[in-house]
Amino acid sequence: MNEEGVNLFSQDVIEFVTVATEFCVRAENVGQTTRKEFVGVMLKILPLLYLKGIVLTETVPVEEEDSPEQLVTEDDYNFVRDSIAAQMGSFDDYLDVFVEDMKYSDCPIRKTISEDLADIYQDLRNFVGIFKEGHEESVRCALQEVKEQFPNYWGQRIPCVMRALHDVMYVQQEDGYDN
Repeated sequence: MNEEGVNLFSQDVIEFVTVATEFCVRAENVGQTTRKEFVGVMLKILPLLYLKGIVLTETVPVEEEDSPEQLVTEDDYNFVRDSIAAQMGSFDDYLDVFVEDMKYSDCPIRKTISEDLADIYQDLRNFVGIFKEGHEESVRCALQEVKEQFPNYWGQRIPCVMRALHDVMYVQQEDGYDN
């Protein structure tokens, strides 16, 4: 435990780091799998990530002193997004009604699986990178940041992108999706 009463290396935090790391590795290496394999893996990892994110937010909050270092560069983000977009091909786009812009429209908003997964990747990769460095103060700040981002940012994207991935895996499969 650190002085704020949060065990930075508790089972909940370690399990979150484990699932987040696996997600990041899969996102970074999307080109080494088929679309069907990638979608299948994401449909397994994302629910775990969501669950671990919920448990993580139940830990005792800590005071934030500094913003954590942002390790993911724009090039890193674009590489992941573009790699996922290439793998998803014509299945990358989906329509979403659970976005802020929907309040002002009667039409669904076009989103992409690749951008949603890259957004999740960015927050998680920043946290995982800082966690691996192991500097307690930096880890504490990064943990606070990733917890704060869960309710309104990366956590909210998980159910939306899962619905789109589910459609690709099961509905599109009936329409000739096979790789």
